[in-house]
Amino acid sequence: MDNSEIGHNGNGHNGHNGHNGNGHGISGSADLNDGFSYKTFKEFVEGYKPAIYGKICDYVPIKEPVAHYKIMRDYIDRQGKYRRPGLLLLTAALYGVKPADALLPAAAQQLSEDWILMQDDAEDDSELRRGLPAAQRLYGWVHAINATNTGQIAMWRMLKDFILQAGQERGNKVYELFYNMLSYTVEGQYIENQFIHHTKDLSKASEDLYMRIVDSKTCFYTIYGPMQIGALVGGAKESDLAALKEIGTATGRAFQIVDDILDMTADEKVFGKKNNGDLFEGKLTIPVLHMYKNANPEEKKRIDATYAKKRADKSNEEILYLRELMEKYGSIKYAQEMVERYGIEAKATFEKYRNVLPNNEYAPMFLQAVEEMYVRKK
Repeated sequence: MDNSEIGHNGNGHNGHNGHNGNGHGISGSADLNDGFSYKTFKEFVEGYKPAIYGKICDYVPIKEPVAHYKIMRDYIDRQGKYRRPGLLLLTAALYGVKPADALLPAAAQQLSEDWILMQDDAEDDSELRRGLPAAQRLYGWVHAINATNTGQIAMWRMLKDFILQAGQERGNKVYELFYNMLSYTVEGQYIENQFIHHTKDLSKASEDLYMRIVDSKTCFYTIYGPMQIGALVGGAKESDLAALKEIGTATGRAFQIVDDILDMTADEKVFGKKNNGDLFEGKLTIPVLHMYKNANPEEKKRIDATYAKKRADKSNEEILYLRELMEKYGSIKYAQEMVERYGIEAKATFEKYRNVLPNNEYAPMFLQAVEEMYVRKK
C-alpha cells in the first residue's frame, strides 16, 4: 500500500492533496523499498521523514471545519525530530522489513507524539513548542485539547489499517503493544501532573518517583516501545522484545536526564523551547532533586516557596535563585555523571544481547542510534 492509496476524510479525497490545504504533496520522499541508503541514523531519519509526514497528512487532511483541522495540523506541520518513528523503522529494517511495510506504525508513532505534546503543552501552559508558540497560546485551551482528539482518532485508524495490511496475528500484536505503551505513558503523565499541580513538595519526591515517570514517558514511549514495535513488524520473538526493553530502559533514562540538562543550558533556538521551562512548570528533574537533597534548611524553605507557586506566579528572580543553588551544589555535573553511567549501561546491554539481536548491515547503525539518544544538543 503506497502513500497515494489512502484517503480518510470520508469523501474519497486523496490525502496527498491535503498536506497544506493547497494541493502540495511530498517532495524528496525516500525510496521506501531501499532500506540501506544512509550512513548514519540522522541521515536515515531525515531520509524517511517526508514519507512518514506524508502518510500522517493522508490521515489528517485539512477539510471542513478548516479552522479545527488546521490546529492539529499545526503541530504535524511543524515536524518534530522524528526520532521515535526513525527508531521504529530502523529496528524493523534490522529484522528484515522493508520500510514501506512499517510505514503505518511509524506514522502512528509520530502522530501520537504530535497530539500528546499538544495535550502536554496545554496541561503545563508551555510557552513554546518546536520554536513556535504552543497551541493553547495560539488557539485557546479548549480548541487545542479538542484538536488532539482528531490526532488520536487518526492514529488508531492507522493501526487498524496496519492490521489489514499485515494480517490479524502480526497486526494485533503491534496494536496491543501500541495500546500498552500509550497506557503506561498516560499513567506516567498522571503521576507527574499529580506532583506538579497537587503535591508541589520536593520533600515528598525521590529519584525512584522520578524514574517511575521516566520509565513510562521516556523509556517505553520514546525508546524501547518504538524498537519493540519495529521488531514485531519483523516477527521478533519475546526474547528479542525483552532484550530491547533492557537496552531501551538504560538509554531512555540517559535520554531524559540529558533533556533535564538541556532544558536549562541549551540554545533556545536549537532546543525549540524556553530555557528553565521545567523549573517554571515545577517538574521533577535530576538536577532539582540533587539540589534539594543538598540544600540547607533555609534554602529548602525558599525552594519550597517557589515550587508551591503556579507557573504564572513564579518570578525570574526565583528561578535564577534555583539555578544558583544548582551551581553551588554541582547538580548539573551530578546529572551529567548519571547520564554517563546510564550510557555505559546501555552500550554494555547492547553488547550483552549482540548475539540475540539480528547481526546484519543495520546493527552498527542501531548501536549508533542508541548512543545518539543521549549524546545530543537538542
